[in-house]
Amino acid sequence: MKSTRTLSMILLGIWLIVIGIIAVISIPLPFLNIIVALLAIAAGALILLGR
Repeated sequence: MKSTRTLSMILLGIWLIVIGIIAVISIPLPFLNIIVALLAIAAGALILLGR
């Protein structure tokens, strides 16, 4: 369970950093919204599985 918790927190941290960068700098990447959404889903699912 500890590795799931660690991985979920890493993904959550990455997600928060990406969202922050997107808010500050307009990055024109074609599939950025999909990538951010997948990161959020993965982090959320792993956090829920870790409980």
